[in-house]
Amino acid sequence: MSKSDKETLRFYAETAATYVASGPGGVSRHLAMFLGLLAPGSRVLELGCGGGRDAKAMIDAGHQVDPTDGSPSIARQAESLLQIPVRVMQFEDLSADAEYDAVWANASLLHVPRAALPEVLSKVRAALKPAGLHHATYKAGGKEGRDSHGRYFNYLSRDEVVDMYRRSGNWEVISVSEYVGGGYEGQQGPWVAVLVRRLD
Repeated sequence: MSKSDKETLRFYAETAATYVASGPGGVSRHLAMFLGLLAPGSRVLELGCGGGRDAKAMIDAGHQVDPTDGSPSIARQAESLLQIPVRVMQFEDLSADAEYDAVWANASLLHVPRAALPEVLSKVRAALKPAGLHHATYKAGGKEGRDSHGRYFNYLSRDEVVDMYRRSGNWEVISVSEYVGGGYEGQQGPWVAVLVRRLD
């Protein structure tokens, strides 16, 4: 399996408009907490911006946001909302060096194959300035697989999430929480949220 799963990318390419329209009207449940930790005017990289709702909220809060998505079709949908360029980028192509105060990855890194995730997280860490913050959410379950739409998920348990970050570099794990959340299929299930800080 490649780092960017072709079947998952095909799903987002073919359903971009429907997928973006299907999401809840509000932003991520974790975004207010995250924004409360940022200094005014922080530079934030968003990985997997989807339709752009979280990016818009961050921009409206006065932050400098670099929104990215792996799907060109989804990126175009986000550009329509944000009225700024949305960079098309696969996670493994991230090459920034200490450029960002924070990296936001809501329901996006869950598509990275388990074997590749530590390397991708090391790139996330490298993109952060010293003491920079990173928040991500993952569908839980403890066993990788595909959903009914053919999308790949790494389905990490709480302990596996912590292990992935520890394997990827020197992080301070600030918080790891389990919760019940929804998804494109409209079903509720277990999720894990993690907040970490880059240490040097």
